[in-house]
Formats: sequence, C-alpha cells, structure tokens
Amino acid sequence: MNDTPTHRTAIVTGGSRGIGRGIAEALGAAGHNVVINYNSNADAAQQAADAVKAAGGDALIVQADIGQSDDRKRLVDEAIARFGRIDLLVNNAGVGPKVRADLMDMAEESWDWVLDVNLKGPFFLTQLVANRMIEQGEADQPPEAPPAIVNIGSISAYTASINRGEYCIAKAGIGMMTSLFADRLAPHGINVYEVRPGIIATDMTSGVKAKYDKLILEDGITPIRRWGKPDDIAKAVVAIATGLLPFSTGEVINVDGGFHMKRL
Repeated sequence: MNDTPTHRTAIVTGGSRGIGRGIAEALGAAGHNVVINYNSNADAAQQAADAVKAAGGDALIVQADIGQSDDRKRLVDEAIARFGRIDLLVNNAGVGPKVRADLMDMAEESWDWVLDVNLKGPFFLTQLVANRMIEQGEADQPPEAPPAIVNIGSISAYTASINRGEYCIAKAGIGMMTSLFADRLAPHGINVYEVRPGIIATDMTSGVKAKYDKLILEDGITPIRRWGKPDDIAKAVVAIATGLLPFSTGEVINVDGGFHMKRL
C-alpha cells in the first residue's frame, strides 16, 4: 500500500493512449497515484505509467475490459489493494464501430460491442467505485478536493453521424448517466461531471485527418481554428481533481473549440 495516503488516487480507464494518457500524465504531475487501465496494448500502458512517474505521481497498470463485469471488479480491487482508496474515477475508455455502417445496415454485434464499452461499462464501473467512495466516507479524506467521477463524453452526444449511430447513442447516454449519478451521489459529497471533447488529435481520429483539417482550418467549423489536444482535456480533468469546481455537479464542460455554439 502507498506510504503517502494523503495522495489522491485516480483510476483512468483507457489510460494507455490518446486522451486517457494525457489525463493520466497530468494527474501524475498533480501528485496523484494513477491506476492506468488498458485493454490490449501493454507496451503503451507501461509507457504511460513511466510518464506518470516521471511527472511526479505513482502508477499501477491494470489490464481490464471495461465491458466485462469480472474485469471491472478486478480493476477496482487491484486499485484498492495497491493504494488503499479511490478518490477519482475517469471514465475515458471508448471504442468506435469496427465498421462505419449506415444506420440501415448497422450490425447488432457492433451495437453490443460499442454500447458495452462506452456506456454499460462506465455505468457499472461508476456504481462499483461510488460504493467504495461511500464506504471510505470522510476518514482520511485528502483535504484538497472532494471525491469525484468524471465521464469523458463527446460532441457526438448531440451531433448526428448516421454512419456510427451506436457511438452517438452511447455518448448521449453518458450525458444522462452523468446527471443521474450527480443527483444520487451529491448527498455523499461525491461530485460528478462530464468533460465533452470536440475534435481531438488521437489515434481514433487519425484516419479522418484530411476531412477534419478542411473543416477546422478552412471551413471554420470551430471558432478556435485548431485541432484539440489530449492535454486540453487533461487540464479540465485536473481542475476537477484538484478541487477547483467544488460547487458544481452534473456539469457538462465543453472542451471543443467552441463547436457547441450555434452560429449564423
């Protein structure tokens, strides 16, 4: 168990690459113990853990498929066994459809896979972690910030993409999930937020770079004319993790270059 229990402990799902790695590194720099969950890329997870330690935090790597009940339980148990408590959960793990199919052709298998990882998994992981946070109570609670849950959503929650409907529906569900848990957990002093990224430069968006280069840089689809970076999302999460938004819960924090604004 960690010898410095005043350090806050965070679980970051999908923490080995992209947005998740950016969040993990930033939390490490803020002095957190970071549990880096990954599904398949052990090398990337180790690199992320090394980066967290180099930034000043401690790190634990846990392989787990967030869509699987037994894996979610093991993730939580290993985090507790190593660090003794959980103060922050970042539900970041997500997948896109393996095939971008029109709504009229979407396979049920694709629906199940995307919804399991992107919505069912985060919901039931939040349930597990929130119950642990309630059990912890205020004893030995690090004073700098209340416990929190952060769901990484997407502008796809309200932006229709008819060739990846399962992804859009999952992210729309994350919005309601945030409101539900924010309401339920407020009496226990646990705040819940959604950080909603826009177009972020990651492995997931690398295949559509030319499309979005034009939309952002030439067409001005976002008022701030640049790609988002994982660090942009990480800064919002760190603000929550370090207690800068203590009187907010159920809040959606748009990190999208202004995409969410309706403009003429």
